[in-house]
Amino acid sequence: MGWIVLGVIVVITIWAIAIYNGLVALRNRFKNAFAQIDVQLKRRYDLIPNLVETAKGYIKHERETLEAVIKARNAAQSAAQAAAASPGNPAAMQSLGQAEGVLTGLLGKMFALAEAYPDLKANQNMLSLQEELASTENKVAFSRQAFNDAVMQYNTKRESFPDSIFAGMFNFGPAELLAATESAEERKPPKVSFS
Repeated sequence: MGWIVLGVIVVITIWAIAIYNGLVALRNRFKNAFAQIDVQLKRRYDLIPNLVETAKGYIKHERETLEAVIKARNAAQSAAQAAAASPGNPAAMQSLGQAEGVLTGLLGKMFALAEAYPDLKANQNMLSLQEELASTENKVAFSRQAFNDAVMQYNTKRESFPDSIFAGMFNFGPAELLAATESAEERKPPKVSFS
């Protein structure tokens, strides 16, 4: 009888360890997925000042747009640093999503303005930077999808029974998805008028 009780205790212990280790592995997976986003965002943030400098010489009377892009880039970079410190944190993820939405909208406005300047449109440096930024945007989107998949898998395991018991006991809190937070207004194409 003692061996049976000991066997049951060993099985339950191994089962509990497996659940705990599974939660740790999934939490580390979504943290790693965010690190991949962070790498691409840093690359994006490094490209933006070069784009603005290239455009400055051509879009002189659109200075406020260029300054807004730099301001949005700095805000997004700060939000990304806060999110990198705590991947999955709901407030940090929402802040990053909002900052990225504003930056994306302003970059779109800047590119729409650039279309009105044939010399800028034909500038090799500008074309190269735009191509590099587009490539980076694709990598960010792919990394964001991988992060959200990892967060969903972690949250599903964390919320499933009996894992939810251990998640609560060992403080495995929920992780937040990194969602696009663009408003309907930000999704509208920018209007360009030189009248």
